[in-house]
Amino acid sequence: MKKLNRRAVIKAVAVSSVAVPVASSLTGCVTDGVKSQTEANPAGSNIRVVVIGGGFGGTSCAKYLKRFDGNIEVTLVEPKKTYMTCPGSNWYLAGLTDAKSITHDYTSLSDIHGVNVVHQRVSNIDAAAKSVSLEDGTILGYDRLVVSPGIDFKYEMIEGYSEADVDKIPHAYQAGPQTELLYKQIREMKQGGTFVIAPPPNPFRCPPGPYERVSMIADYFKKNNPTAKIIVLDSKNKFSKQKLFQEGWDALYGDMIEWIPAIDGGVVTKVDVATKTVYSEYETIKADVINLIPPQKAGKLAFDAGLTKGDWCPINQETFESTIHRGIYVIGDSSIAGKMPKSGHSAASQGKMCAAAMVSDIHNWAQPRPKNVNTCYSLVGSDYGISVAAVYELHDGVIGKVKGAGGVSPMGADDAFRKMESNYARGWYKSITADIWHS
Repeated sequence: MKKLNRRAVIKAVAVSSVAVPVASSLTGCVTDGVKSQTEANPAGSNIRVVVIGGGFGGTSCAKYLKRFDGNIEVTLVEPKKTYMTCPGSNWYLAGLTDAKSITHDYTSLSDIHGVNVVHQRVSNIDAAAKSVSLEDGTILGYDRLVVSPGIDFKYEMIEGYSEADVDKIPHAYQAGPQTELLYKQIREMKQGGTFVIAPPPNPFRCPPGPYERVSMIADYFKKNNPTAKIIVLDSKNKFSKQKLFQEGWDALYGDMIEWIPAIDGGVVTKVDVATKTVYSEYETIKADVINLIPPQKAGKLAFDAGLTKGDWCPINQETFESTIHRGIYVIGDSSIAGKMPKSGHSAASQGKMCAAAMVSDIHNWAQPRPKNVNTCYSLVGSDYGISVAAVYELHDGVIGKVKGAGGVSPMGADDAFRKMESNYARGWYKSITADIWHS
């Protein structure tokens, strides 16, 4: 048995945090020194870490805490027994994958890694008492707490729209029932009908997400409803990978997609849910299907726990510890993590770095120099992929991009290149989900 030490953790984080290799699995990427240390290092004994949220960030953090120091008692609290990922959900809308393929459970986390998985909702966090209360009355004490609550929505910003209306006009920006509803509405839309999508203002989860959704719905319409029209009423004047998306839209879908930026009146100001009418300065549109994605903020739990300043959670960007409550760490979409986008890959990377920071603190080691990554593939068509990748490090306490690292797909690439990237996109998804939920 190799003994766990600071060098082993740093090496493990470095390997596991690099951009995910396309078409290959991350399974086993952690060094043997980290995997095999359980009994050799009692420093983590009796340390209790509770992780709230079983998405990309929380699950990664729970798993890698146990990999870095198996003596730590790790409990993951997640109300759902299965988790449908937002990455891949747009592919599902197009019919390029099925719901089962993007839905994962927590079996390996408990059976292989020894994480105690509790399927309950959190009713309260008491930072002073260092306890988490669950809806069934259970109280979990902790020495350190990780909160990965995802996003919530500012429904009040759009007149006529509320949380009660999502069963008629879905946002589908938390994968699950909303995704299934939008899937059904797309397929029931009349021939030649109008689909309106309204992307949110910055910052929001997955900057390219709404535009991949436009692409995937266009892919479905091209095959099944070729005279349909997609109108994008945008609250922004530019968006992630814009030129690449628009190049693909022109090549694949002709005039099916019309993008209206904020400067041209694209901001949605009001919705009449009953008549499916969308109001903007651009024009008033009676749609057949509306996908309205409201402005976003940190998940409700973060507000309830007093972890927010404004809409999001301020953190020490070296360790992801809250700057409001000591001993509580915030990762994923809710955190203010410098230049890192709010994405699944970012959250997974942050989960690993947060785990390394906690283990280093428990063992009284100097903190490892954090390196985070994000890779974002998008499908514009079933055989047409584009991507952006970046590496991040700490500069004066703020996470920023590493100059010269990462990159963006080239403009003007041929069909073979775009198809290759679409294959890479599918490989990326298999790799990152295998690393988090299945290995």
